[in-house]
Amino acid sequence: MTEDMARNAFLSFVNSKCCYGNKAAGELVIQDLKQLTVYRYRLETFHESRLSEWTFQPFTNNLVDGPQNGASPRPWDIKVQAPPMFQDDTKKFRVPHSSLVKACHKCQGHGRHKCSACHGAGRMRCVTGSGARHRAKQQKRCQMRSGTGRKRRCSTCSGRGNKTCMTCQGEKKLLHFIQLKITWKNKVFEFVSEHQLNFPGELLSKVNGENVFKDENILVYPIIDFPIPQISLASQRAIMEHNAAFATSSRILQQRQTIELIPVTEVHYLYAGKTYLYYVYGLENKVYALDYPERYCCGCTII
Repeated sequence: MTEDMARNAFLSFVNSKCCYGNKAAGELVIQDLKQLTVYRYRLETFHESRLSEWTFQPFTNNLVDGPQNGASPRPWDIKVQAPPMFQDDTKKFRVPHSSLVKACHKCQGHGRHKCSACHGAGRMRCVTGSGARHRAKQQKRCQMRSGTGRKRRCSTCSGRGNKTCMTCQGEKKLLHFIQLKITWKNKVFEFVSEHQLNFPGELLSKVNGENVFKDENILVYPIIDFPIPQISLASQRAIMEHNAAFATSSRILQQRQTIELIPVTEVHYLYAGKTYLYYVYGLENKVYALDYPERYCCGCTII
């Protein structure tokens, strides 16, 4: 990180803030550039979980793949195409030979059910009873039945007295089957080595660093003897936690662990006789300023 690079990064940062003036960024005098060493360890565990449960859908006279065609395979015996590694996804499948047809339990196989609004009558008495409704202390004739107070056609069922069953959609029968839900998730463990930075550590999770180590396999082994002992300990803890978490409930398909060196420069500068400080971090040369001397209250939100 040179002085010109540090200054240009700071100018870009200041220009992106609506409440920051750029005079100080252009006239500051850089006094010291302090290069800091920060490592980020990351373990990714791509795992798959499976859940099977009974479900149903309206039966439309399609072919029924039931027990007569053989025994249903167990959830983990069903072969499916997994998505690209380390990408979350969810898919649902009908388990072979698990289908059977039953009469709809909601309408007892009739395809329709009695309207709950008119109780099957098809007509309803006017809501006012007397044929008149009051609005703003004035009487107006009921527009439903011209003020007569007589029964009107039920608007819920259009006067039929019954409605199509929403469960079977009028088909009278349901196709019951076992549905297999497969979920692929990428679990991430992240650790940043200890540092003496006076800014939020989560900012380091949002930038890229220089990759100094990468290990990918179905199961990776803990890193040992890394020059920063904290990284080795983080690797051991992460692998132990992930393997324990997914050992019984799912299958680990792939693991990947990386170590990145995140460039961080602490910049001390002088402006108007006072000293200030800002950081330049990540390969993107992001900037975090502890305090900026030319900052105004303009009413907008500064992020």
